[in-house]
Amino acid sequence: MTAILVYRDKLVPKSEIGFLRRQYSAFSRLEPHWVGCSTTAEVGELTPSPIVLGRAGPFGTLDRALFKQCARVPEAPSLRPLGARLIHAQFGRGGALALPLARALRIPLVVTYHGGDAHKNKHYEKRLLPTIYQRRLEALKAQASLFICVSDSVREKLIERGFPAAKLTVVNIGIDLDPAMATPKEPPYVFFAGRFVEKKGIPILIDAARILRERGVGVGVVLAGDGPMLSDMKGRAAGLDGVEFLGWQSQAATRHRMRGASLVVVPSITASGGDAEGLPTVAMEAMSAAVPVVATDAAGLTGVVESGRNALVVPAGDPAALADAIQAIVTDPGRRAALGAAGRALAEERLSAAVQSRRLEDRLIDVIGAFQEA
Repeated sequence: MTAILVYRDKLVPKSEIGFLRRQYSAFSRLEPHWVGCSTTAEVGELTPSPIVLGRAGPFGTLDRALFKQCARVPEAPSLRPLGARLIHAQFGRGGALALPLARALRIPLVVTYHGGDAHKNKHYEKRLLPTIYQRRLEALKAQASLFICVSDSVREKLIERGFPAAKLTVVNIGIDLDPAMATPKEPPYVFFAGRFVEKKGIPILIDAARILRERGVGVGVVLAGDGPMLSDMKGRAAGLDGVEFLGWQSQAATRHRMRGASLVVVPSITASGGDAEGLPTVAMEAMSAAVPVVATDAAGLTGVVESGRNALVVPAGDPAALADAIQAIVTDPGRRAALGAAGRALAEERLSAAVQSRRLEDRLIDVIGAFQEA
């Protein structure tokens, strides 16, 4: 197999293990080797042999500081013998950090943008002391061979940011297909799972729940997750029957609640600082379990789903439209079943980790081939 390097500055935050692993889960021709500047206790869940740049001991701290701030590539004896043919960096900042390493090894660089690294304005606003990413951004645009975007919305935003359209391609991050199918419970409820932050649009969901209650539609709302807006959202829902806040839930508990829901709702908006969804995993997991999805047009699903066929998509920030879509599903079991089945078919055809991982491997092999010919 051909060796490649996968760069993540910190190997690896626990919250990222799942989606990072899935990107490479079906590789059969390329062998990923993980490289970065530090490790966490969880790195063994991703790789048994991470490569940490810099010397061991206190001099390693200096090596890594010079690497990040001055683009001075430290010695890493285990790197060159690998004969790696490409670096695949995770996140925009990771691409900026990996750029001098790609130059030193004389191999192409590919960068995956996941959402916030494209959408958040703070990464691109001019400041007195530019960040590493800002200092290297123009070089990154010029010298990286390819930018992988996890959704159409990420690609569109990067074009707005001045990235060359010819270097941008969309490869979704797939999910592990759920072997268990939806078993809607009574009384019916809609399910939300995610961080309680602005871009998730939770106030819109609560307002939609209030509209449904006023219409006499008997459906509960169950919200799983934690975050800085949790307390405010509990206050917003005060006095509204049928709204349940679960707090943080394990993956198993989340999937159990999801399978019992009449639908999963993704009420995302574009946050005040520009942050927006990349491609919400919860929507793909719901479709994998044949649970219908109602999402807004800010949820990153453009180009993935077809509204009315395998999901319902409504305008972001519109609680009445969200309530209409929820009502249309919970009051029509036939439509609920049809949307769920179509979502499952889409997941099998396009959204599985195996399908998307093979697509990613194909793109990386294409880059290696083009680099050799240049």
